Amino acid sequence: MPLIIEGRVPPRWAEHHGSAGMVDTFAKRSDCIKIAFVNNMPDAALEDTEMQFFELLDAAAGDTPVCLKLFSLPEIPRSGRAQEHLSKHYSSVADLLNGCFDGSIVTGTEPRQPDLKQEPYWQTLASILDWAERNTASTVLSCLAAHAGVLHSDGIGRRPLPDKQFGVFDYQKVSEHALTNRTPDVLRIPHSRWNEAPAAALASCGYVLLTESTDAGVDLFVKKKKRSLFVHFQGHPEYGALTLLKEYRRDIRRFLCRERETYPTMPHGYFDSGAAKLLNEFREHALAQQDEKTLTAFPEAAVVGTLQKTWHSSANRVYGNWLRYVAINKADKSVFPPLTGARADDVLDATHAPEK
Repeated sequence: MPLIIEGRVPPRWAEHHGSAGMVDTFAKRSDCIKIAFVNNMPDAALEDTEMQFFELLDAAAGDTPVCLKLFSLPEIPRSGRAQEHLSKHYSSVADLLNGCFDGSIVTGTEPRQPDLKQEPYWQTLASILDWAERNTASTVLSCLAAHAGVLHSDGIGRRPLPDKQFGVFDYQKVSEHALTNRTPDVLRIPHSRWNEAPAAALASCGYVLLTESTDAGVDLFVKKKKRSLFVHFQGHPEYGALTLLKEYRRDIRRFLCRERETYPTMPHGYFDSGAAKLLNEFREHALAQQDEKTLTAFPEAAVVGTLQKTWHSSANRVYGNWLRYVAINKADKSVFPPLTGARADDVLDATHAPEK
């Protein structure tokens, strides 16, 4: 059964999968698992992130119908093109706070401030996290959203890393849980982040650590918050096969344009020996000629064919388990009423009010 998207279906998904049967409203599909998808990625990754999550949920759902409604934090700066895309295909945060969903997924975005509470979208994001605790069976927080979630609910600050945690890493299962049921003992998961939530701080605040790596710290961890099971990924199981290559090329361009001081570290566990050799040769060329024009010699075409989505089965299994958890628990009605009408408007108004 195809993934169902409420409203106007984004063009890339409609082109590849067709729009027939996917524009049903939630009212017509009461058997669906209803998911609020809050996509906060910056403009360059906005539509790629849509496709990554759509494809992952479509594959993980099996025969279970999954209905998505799309949202984004309005305070994130957008280009005219991206804003037009959001206006056509995404709904307002007020609709989210007034809505009824079984689960939600909140992505991260590119950090601008050392302190997340200083980001312009912080108060709106905090309101969504509070709403999700009371009104979903489970909520997934991805990367920066995971750091925001533990900061908001437990005061756990993220810790800067000496270098970008970048590549595909092997994670050991360290706890038994419904989310890791029937997964292998070692899960491969992509990461791309400059910060981490410290394992000791998470454990001391009651988070259950599910997967951990000697080289890369914690990836997947969970905690029940009021009604909802909050599922935190520091990594990106949704990534496509080429995503890390695109990010690596972007970071190289920033170096060549002198927007960053150091040449980026090659992603761990991602390229084979042949591709790594070509990219190291390009690195020497770029260090000798630090100019944006040098990027025309980047060996992308030769590297693309070597890349494989080695984390595909791990991602599908964990998200399939998550959807089953939501399906089983969505009938568990919360004692907390949903935010409706003026109450939701009050919350949104408060997010933009000056602090006293």
